[in-house]
Order: sequence, then C-alpha cells, then structure tokens
Amino acid sequence: MKNRETSGIKKRRAHVPEGFLLLLLALFLLFFWNIYSGSVNVKPGEVLSLLFKGPGESSQSRILWDIRFPRVLASMLLGGALSVSGFLLQTFFANPIAGPFVLGISSGAKLATALVMIFLLGKGMMAGSVVLILAAFAGAMLSMGFVILISNKVNNMSILVICGIMVSYICSAVTDLAVTFADDSNIINLHNWSLGSFSGITWDNISVMAVMIFLCMVCAVFLAKPAGAYQLGEVYAASMGVNIKAFRLALILVSSILSACVTAFAGPVSFVGIAVPQLVKSLFKTTKPIIMIPACFLGGAVFVSFCDRLARTLFSPVELSISTVTAVFGAPVVIYMMVKNKGRRG
Repeated sequence: MKNRETSGIKKRRAHVPEGFLLLLLALFLLFFWNIYSGSVNVKPGEVLSLLFKGPGESSQSRILWDIRFPRVLASMLLGGALSVSGFLLQTFFANPIAGPFVLGISSGAKLATALVMIFLLGKGMMAGSVVLILAAFAGAMLSMGFVILISNKVNNMSILVICGIMVSYICSAVTDLAVTFADDSNIINLHNWSLGSFSGITWDNISVMAVMIFLCMVCAVFLAKPAGAYQLGEVYAASMGVNIKAFRLALILVSSILSACVTAFAGPVSFVGIAVPQLVKSLFKTTKPIIMIPACFLGGAVFVSFCDRLARTLFSPVELSISTVTAVFGAPVVIYMMVKNKGRRG
C-alpha cells in the first residue's frame, strides 16, 4: 500500500517539471509566431536580426518594435495576470467556476475605466496608465464588494454566479451607453477597447503593467503557503496560524489589482480566469498554490497570446475582439467543469 502511495506521489511530482517545460516551450514558440506573422510578413531570420539590432528606422523595424513586440508582451503579461487572478478567486470562493469575468469584477473595472477615459478625453486630456489602473481597481473593488456581500447572504454558489453575471450585464450596458453617446472621435474609438483588444499598446504601457504585475505576483507567491492551508478549510487554516481576515483581504486586493491591470489596458477578456486554471490543474495534476500560481501565469500567457494571434490574423485585415476568441476556446472548458461538478454531486 505504501509503495503504491509513494509511486503515485512520484508520478504527480514528475508532471511538474514536464508541465513547466511544455508551457515555456509553447510560450517561446508563440512569441516568435506572433512576431513574424501578420499583414506584413517578416522572415524568422530577419526577426532575430531586428531584435538584436534594436529599434531602427526601417518599416519592418518599426512594425516589429512599435506594434508587434509590445502587443505580444502585453498579451502574455496580461493573460498571465488574468489567469492568476482567476485562480486566487477560485481559492477565495472555493469554487472552480469563480472568475473575474463571471463574477462581474472585470465589468465593474471596465465601467469605471470607461467613465474616467470619457471624462478626461472630453476635457481634452489623455488618461495615463496609472490613472487607468486606479480607475479599474476602484471599479473592480466595488464589484468585488457587492459579490462578497451577496456571498455572505447566500450559500448557493450558483446564485452568486447569477448575481455576478447580472452585475456584469448592468455594468456593460452602462459602459456601452456612455460610449455610444460620446461625440469625440477618440471616445468613439473606445468601442474597440470595450470589446477587448491588445491593439495600441505602447512601451510606456508595458513598463507600468510589468511593474504592477511583478509586484502582485510576488505578493501572490507569499500568499501561496496560507492559501494551501485555506484550501483545506478556514478552521484548519486558522489552526495553522493563518490570519483569516488579513489573508482574505490580501487575496481580494491582489486578484482585483491583477484584474484591473488587464481591464485598464485591454478591456474585458472573457473566460481566461476560469478556463486556464482548470487546464493547468489537469496538466500538473495538483492544486498546490505554490505550483499553480506560476503555472497559471505561464498557462494564461500561452492561452491569451495564442488567442490574440488568431484574433489579429484569422480574418485579416478585420481584427476580432480578444474576448470573441477566448470565449470560443474557454467557454467549452467552463461548461465541462460545470457538468463534471454536477455529476460528482449527483
């Protein structure tokens, strides 16, 4: 019996390095696939040459360094951030279908960001990256506060999800209304952002989001150990010395900031926060936060960069919204998880 248990543990451990290697390889291949392909094709050899030379004056260099490179980095950084945010929310609510998009947190961040952008653009001012993140964070926290308030009133997670979806619809409706009746041409262009898009990302945006996401990831790693205890129940976590109130607050803040970063720069991106953590769990055969947090980041980066590649080139020159593509691949995973959980309960 002990030999079987030992062999089972060894098998699960074997999945960890293999899983990380697979994700890193996929990320590396997707990076170059996104860089060299598009309406203007750049040969793989030229891509390496342009990357080593740095920014130049040629048209190919500008396309690479000013458009594609920051866009690819943004899709990877924000995809990873959204996936980790989803995993933290699933840990918080102890439910596999909890996520920033489903619970209405992304839509709250979207509404606050859109209102700030419309107000500033109406005054002839441009909203900076930090202002966008603060606005998105405020909206995310308001939505999160409502969701937590509802969660304390109901015991059924299905009702909580329905309430989150209703919040999402309300916030999206108000955002669409504000964008529709905007007069300024720059404000009208917010329509693409409100649907979800990585176009227009600049190096200034990259520097801000990279710092914010790095700090949040450091905090998430520090939360990994108490999160492991929390997964076994609040009573057990408290007996292990975890300050439940402080831990829950830290979990909410980190997940909200990560979600706010994504919404501020790319708009709402659907199903990534739910689907990717489930796919990563299946790949690594574990739910340990110390493994899941970095794995979810890599998995989210791979998933979103792949979806952005399809959104950008599938029907070129027409570009799809990123949420359209992530929904096509992410929604079936969510449906499968709901059916699987229903089957277990039955």
